[in-house]
Amino acid sequence: MVNQNITATEIGFTHEDFAALLDKYDYHFSPGDIVPGTVFSIEPRGALIDIGAKTAAYIPIQEMSINRVDSPEEVLQSNETREFFILTDENEDGQLTLSIRRIEYMRAWERVRQLQAEDATVRSGVFATNRGGALVRIEGLRGFIPGSHISTRKPKEELVGEELPLKFLEVDEERNRLVLSHRRALVERKMNRLEVGEVVIGTVRGIKPYGAFIDIGGVSGLLHISEISHEHIDTPHSVFNVNDEVKVMIIDLDAERGRISLSTKQLEPEPGDMIKNRDLVYDKAEEMAAKYREQLLAKQQGITAAPAAEEVIAEEDIPPATETEEEITAAIEEEIPAAVEEEIPAAVEEEVPVAIEE
Repeated sequence: MVNQNITATEIGFTHEDFAALLDKYDYHFSPGDIVPGTVFSIEPRGALIDIGAKTAAYIPIQEMSINRVDSPEEVLQSNETREFFILTDENEDGQLTLSIRRIEYMRAWERVRQLQAEDATVRSGVFATNRGGALVRIEGLRGFIPGSHISTRKPKEELVGEELPLKFLEVDEERNRLVLSHRRALVERKMNRLEVGEVVIGTVRGIKPYGAFIDIGGVSGLLHISEISHEHIDTPHSVFNVNDEVKVMIIDLDAERGRISLSTKQLEPEPGDMIKNRDLVYDKAEEMAAKYREQLLAKQQGITAAPAAEEVIAEEDIPPATETEEEITAAIEEEIPAAVEEEIPAAVEEEVPVAIEE
């Protein structure tokens, strides 16, 4: 029969020794760690997860996915093992709070940065609009398209549900901003079908002191004032009116900056014909464009050819045909919503962006 009255001294192993042994082999967890865990109990609004701590960790339902979840079973299954993000330190009961959504956000930002670096075109459906533009989802993150970068004549409210091709303008995880451009995606696609030296027909959509913006098949090109005629022009308004149909030649394509530069000056049979006899310029456009292409080819091949009547305008003088990131005005900037919404309790809201609308 075992003597149950043996003391701790006789055993040589105290309760303090046992506690110290547990501490020796206990894992120390910190917020921000990513650890493996096994689901061992699913609750109505969360789940208990064994990550090797003294007390089971807890993941609330709102932290289970980057997308809206109505039931824990949509994401987790009993005895499933997967990675979890430690969201908060132990509470008064020694319990850690976990998140899957934070891992998904980290990977989503990594993915969109990669797509931006590749200059990829992505497609996404508009799910809402606001005063400044339209909202889309990219890799689960909420993206914003400024109104100036939506290239359609539809009212933006009618875009809800429509899928658009998009290019990245800004990917800033620190500022929680994801800004995209529909216009730039269309310009790039159109540019792939255009060539320098090609004559196209367009419509004057806007006139500025420095030139006219010409719509050529849904994208805008700039006809700079110095590329209208060999003769001096005080203002583009003296030559064109809005909605005029014009014949122009493409002299530069800059896909990276979304810029199409146009010219009628290079199509003039004689200097000043755009002012004196525009119809003659249009009639001779293809012939003059062919000569321009020959000169361009000669330059590329290093063959001396007769120079054009005047050098093509310096690139830095040409304003972009589409707005750049820097041109998003302060008023528009205030309209740019966060890529992930903030609706976490005060204790953790600065650390955990959330992508579920209220």
